[in-house]
Amino acid sequence: MPKIKNIEKKIWEVEGFAVNFLHRDGTNVHGAKAGIPQYDYERYARNDWTVNEWKKNRFNKCYPGFDVEVLDGEGNKVSGQTKLGTVRDSYLDEE
Repeated sequence: MPKIKNIEKKIWEVEGFAVNFLHRDGTNVHGAKAGIPQYDYERYARNDWTVNEWKKNRFNKCYPGFDVEVLDGEGNKVSGQTKLGTVRDSYLDEE
């Protein structure tokens, strides 16, 4: 079973955004914590999904009992109504 930091990395690789894995009380789960299954998805969720839809349809199904913060390109937590496409776009380099 992978460590939390590896699950966060897999979510980044599949979904294209960073996350903070949290306990339900909002505290951060230590990155070395192990014994949690790997993120199962191989293709990113649709851009028109909101963060809340992604959490409900993917994260919560894989990791019941945990919570997650989705982060934008500047490392800020985004609201649940934010579209995943908007979150992903925030990582694009502006030139």
